[in-house]
Amino acid sequence: MASMTQKTLLLVEDDPDLLEILRLTFEMEGFRLVLAVDGEEALKKAHRYGPDLIVLDVMLPKLDGIEVCRQLRAESAFRRVPILMLTAKGEESDVVLGLGIGADDYLVKPARPRELTARVRNLLKRVATDNASITDSLITVADLVIDPVRFEVRIADGVPVQLTPSEFKLLQTLASNPGRVFRRNELLDSTMGPGVIVTDRNIDTHVKSVRKKLVEKGDLIETVRGVGYRFSDRPAPS
Repeated sequence: MASMTQKTLLLVEDDPDLLEILRLTFEMEGFRLVLAVDGEEALKKAHRYGPDLIVLDVMLPKLDGIEVCRQLRAESAFRRVPILMLTAKGEESDVVLGLGIGADDYLVKPARPRELTARVRNLLKRVATDNASITDSLITVADLVIDPVRFEVRIADGVPVQLTPSEFKLLQTLASNPGRVFRRNELLDSTMGPGVIVTDRNIDTHVKSVRKKLVEKGDLIETVRGVGYRFSDRPAPS
């Protein structure tokens, strides 16, 4: 397995000065880099180089970062590739939108280089840990099936549910421990990796997105007011 410093990052940024800063920052950390300056180029280079992680600006020429993220997440090859959005759009609604359409993390400009590289490394470590801990054990609850090997979630009649890596890890963590209440910080550690500076709102957004994608099975994820979330251990109605 390649070491952390041999990972390939796709950096997508239309500001040439900032792109140069990002390039120098990650080159000093030993990463291999692929650069793109607009959304269309980002999609082409993602398909060509298969990066291990994507740092993605939102306000891009030709195709904005939201649409780039949405298109990549629709493809099975990119459902497990971490996407970190780096953008000047810092309103809560912007963060909710970015996480909701598939980003794993969201960082507002100007970002400190040490924080940015720490978040990238934590996302990559989380993916490596997930891959190393995969078992062939299916999690089945009523008509909901979680398959860690195939990285698939299916509901009634085998209908697939498309989840981002963070959403899949969140659902897997909860469903593996039915009835246990997880505090938000525990779920943050599970989905984002320990030591990442994020807010509880990130988890709330991921939970909301997972519930929506699970349709009627979304009610299996229960809110414990003032504490966090749990996966229902109540027997399904007959």
